[in-house]
Amino acid sequence: MGGEYYKTKESVEEYIRLAKDVNGKQLIEKLQHILAPESTLLEIGSGPGTDWKILNRSYHVIGSDNSTGFLNHLRTENPGGTFLELDAISLRTLERFDGIYSNKVLHHLKNHELADSVKRQYEVLNTRGVICHSFWKGEGSEIFKGLFVKYHTKESLEEFFGRYFKILSIESYAEFEQGDSLLLLGIKN
Repeated sequence: MGGEYYKTKESVEEYIRLAKDVNGKQLIEKLQHILAPESTLLEIGSGPGTDWKILNRSYHVIGSDNSTGFLNHLRTENPGGTFLELDAISLRTLERFDGIYSNKVLHHLKNHELADSVKRQYEVLNTRGVICHSFWKGEGSEIFKGLFVKYHTKESLEEFFGRYFKILSIESYAEFEQGDSLLLLGIKN
């Protein structure tokens, strides 16, 4: 997935610096309407851990990342936390969760990888498990800092997730500018 950007110490430190004021608080508030407190939650792509800390106030959250640099940072900053080395496609874990959350992570997957990830998310969720994922809104794809980025529409997300999940909502929101992002909430069929 993605390239080497998150694999070097320098790029991990740069990302932590650049993202220090960015968090998914507004997304997590939407998740809290459909996932009960104290539920088990997997965060895919915890990165610097900003959202993990917010999620950890309400849930039994297990963080994950595919970058050793981020995992080292997460474990150092949150010694009581649990963090798994997972890739977003295969999600190789025997654990089961009540919910899965990601903030601007799954857009790094090519179409066939996203399809595999969605199927795997379905498999690791408990009955009536929920998903909460954000994506960049738009058409096409690009390479940004050596990373693949796929833009999504409401229709493309319905196509990927609709087979396994009842889509509760796909709404547009602003991360940097009006309507640049989509938030998907769903429940396991």
